[in-house]
Amino acid sequence: MVSEIDTSLAELGNAIKAAIPRAVTAVKFAYGELTVTVKAEAILDVLTHLRDAPDCLFKSFIDICGVDYPAREKRFDVVYHLLSPKYNRRIRLKLEVDERTPVDSAVGIFPAADWFEREVYDLYGVMFSGHPDLRRILTDYGFEGYPLRKDFPLTGFVEVRWDDEEKRVVYEPVRLPQEFRQFDFLSPWEGTDYVLPGDEKAK
Repeated sequence: MVSEIDTSLAELGNAIKAAIPRAVTAVKFAYGELTVTVKAEAILDVLTHLRDAPDCLFKSFIDICGVDYPAREKRFDVVYHLLSPKYNRRIRLKLEVDERTPVDSAVGIFPAADWFEREVYDLYGVMFSGHPDLRRILTDYGFEGYPLRKDFPLTGFVEVRWDDEEKRVVYEPVRLPQEFRQFDFLSPWEGTDYVLPGDEKAK
């Protein structure tokens, strides 16, 4: 059974495609969510339309994130999430971009995009043209590479941390302790094939 919200979002997707057909390449409705794929060069037109059109009014900027598909020519997806408080609806925008082509910054339309664009730049290396202060935001000064790219090596880099004993910042090789890379998928409620910590007290 299709809910009223599902119908509303599907109609919205079709209305957006009809309003700006040159910018929209695909509209997909799945799992109760609307995803609109747009051309990278038209992202500002689409964001402005979604913010200002009376049937949209997506005034709340939620976030921007990146996705890396190294096998593709345009290896990155830049994904935008918006909320319309008036209609209580969410929308996801996606665009594809390669390593060299910058995406127009959305800061002029949604000031909240500022730090999100910096984060995508810092972790994926996607450039945003027109950004007022595009610099790294999560990694340390002088960091080389982009940590969330699929081809980023796990070793051979330097990490920076505060050493409380020495009372100074120290630089040292990145270490990946093995205990943080072991995952336990067995449910303690269904019983495990090993002894859980604390079980020895029950004897």
